[in-house]
Amino acid sequence: MTVPDLFRLDGRVAIVTGASSGLGVAFAQGLAEAGADVVLGARRADRLAETARLVEATGRRALAVATDVSDPDSCTALVEAAVAELGRVDVLVNNAGIGTAVPATRETPEQFRQVIDVNLNGCYWMAQACGRVMQPGSSIINISSVLGLTTAGLPQAAYAASKAGLIGLTRDLAQQWTGRKGIRVNAIAPGFFTSEMTEQYPPGYLESQAPRIPVGRKGDPAELAAAVVFLASDAGGYVTGQTLAVDGGMTIT
Repeated sequence: MTVPDLFRLDGRVAIVTGASSGLGVAFAQGLAEAGADVVLGARRADRLAETARLVEATGRRALAVATDVSDPDSCTALVEAAVAELGRVDVLVNNAGIGTAVPATRETPEQFRQVIDVNLNGCYWMAQACGRVMQPGSSIINISSVLGLTTAGLPQAAYAASKAGLIGLTRDLAQQWTGRKGIRVNAIAPGFFTSEMTEQYPPGYLESQAPRIPVGRKGDPAELAAAVVFLASDAGGYVTGQTLAVDGGMTIT
């Protein structure tokens, strides 16, 4: 195989959660462009139709399934639908997530628990469901955040805790599954990329963080999708249990 061949995903089936908008759309499209059929999960099922069209425009198959990752039964149903319709699951991109920016003295137990339930627990339920059906050579990619590694000037205790926890979960699942089941598990820690979450930041916030980014700009979603394809494909076959920061250098400043 040539090096470009290592990045191909022909004949494989990928699940992307949080696929109704933002980075999830970019991940689904990138995986399809690399040759994978893509199963799309999100709570807003009506918004999955456009993502499905982008996948199908590449010549690949798309399956949209309404999914609430905080519900273990919903996660199992998504995986069962993927196997029933497309025959297998080779890649999971755990992308579904929510965030809050509430000062720690005012954050309610419900607000904190909701973020943990989606961002951390939801990734575990999805990984658990996929781990039961994945064959050797499969790959799980957890979308963490640079806020799991550093702070960024906003009160985001629940979000930061969930993303740091996801890095620990990644290491443990890699330890459990890579040798025994042949499933690689890695995480990506994105920096600032345009998404629904960044649209909620206070005016001027992103500009205030610019000096912390050596590259000097926000990331392009295609750059993040390329990292996902790398970890999903045979090109990343010797990588497991790692967290790849795709952040323009933010975590080195």
